[in-house]
Amino acid sequence: MSENVYIIGAGIHPFGRTEERSGREQGVYAVRQALADAGLEWPDIETAYGGSAAAGSADIMVNELGLTSLPFTNVANGCATGGSALASAQQAIASGMYDLALAVGFDKHPRGAFNAKPAEYGLPEWYGQTGMMLTTQFFALKIQRYMQQHGISRKTLGLVAQKAFQNGAVTPHAWRRSEIDLETILNAPMINDPLTKYMFCAPAEGGVALILASEKKMKELGADGVKIANISVRTRPPNSFEVFQAGVSIEEGGKPTVLASQAAFEKAGIGPEDVHVAQLQDTESGAEIMHMAENGFCKDGEQEEWLANGWTARNGKLPVNTDGGCLACGEPVGASGLRQVYENVEQLRGRGGERQVAGPDGKGPKVGYSHVYGAPGLSAVAILER
Repeated sequence: MSENVYIIGAGIHPFGRTEERSGREQGVYAVRQALADAGLEWPDIETAYGGSAAAGSADIMVNELGLTSLPFTNVANGCATGGSALASAQQAIASGMYDLALAVGFDKHPRGAFNAKPAEYGLPEWYGQTGMMLTTQFFALKIQRYMQQHGISRKTLGLVAQKAFQNGAVTPHAWRRSEIDLETILNAPMINDPLTKYMFCAPAEGGVALILASEKKMKELGADGVKIANISVRTRPPNSFEVFQAGVSIEEGGKPTVLASQAAFEKAGIGPEDVHVAQLQDTESGAEIMHMAENGFCKDGEQEEWLANGWTARNGKLPVNTDGGCLACGEPVGASGLRQVYENVEQLRGRGGERQVAGPDGKGPKVGYSHVYGAPGLSAVAILER
């Protein structure tokens, strides 16, 4: 594959709760936004990839968008559904088969915790009876272990959440639009020790659409494109410790995020030090902390210093989750990974508004990084360049 691929259109339906609009309708809303952003009409799109976990098949969107007979592939990869849809669309254009492609994700989850079923992940019923299918318990146990191994404090967990709500307060598409002080976060009701209710994201609603183009097509249209330097998707290797896993291996294994990150950096020809803005999976505060190290931005344990010094704030040396991430936006599974890429597109185009990152020269960031993690141990990394 040799074709350079660019994102030329980006659309989003606000995250949170929209009672009057179905999940699919929120996806359609985002697609129409993205088409308008790119100056295109629906019949111009040559192929599409999209997914939803709880709001129906994405290809049914053609009922509202138009029956143009385009190939539309449904994608299902847990929280990495959006990242996988983007990777598929990118590969379709890079192969030379198409010049314009759509990646779309949407969802509309019921209130309450995600209700995963053991059989869907190849697990026996007893695993669910222990309570471990409830992801809040797994996340809490995983960050407890990490905190003990690397000296991470509860205050640092709180600082991650505080930053998220600060960023969400200035983000039009975020669900949680109010700042929350550190003391309130730390003293909020405990969900699963050490994580309080403000340290978790919530199942939500929303939709995101991105339109991709070949370099030739982008120039032909005179479009404002952001280059996809690389997308890498990796599943779990032996002895890794992931969601819905019945035990911890005696041997220290690899991690899908580490593998996806290393592959993305290698193929893009850059390193972590070259990234100007990053969106990392933050299903809860501990996830962002662990993923900072797994994606190569710091060493295990250095997160204490990073958060204490504000280095991941919008004005820090590496702004992380500039729109508030999952903590402030919530997580509609099909849309969440694409929201991260949408945010980087906005940042690299200089359209971030109050949350805009200055970048190394004060003229905006030039390299954006996004990472999404999904059950039962799958990670997708996308690197964008301006």
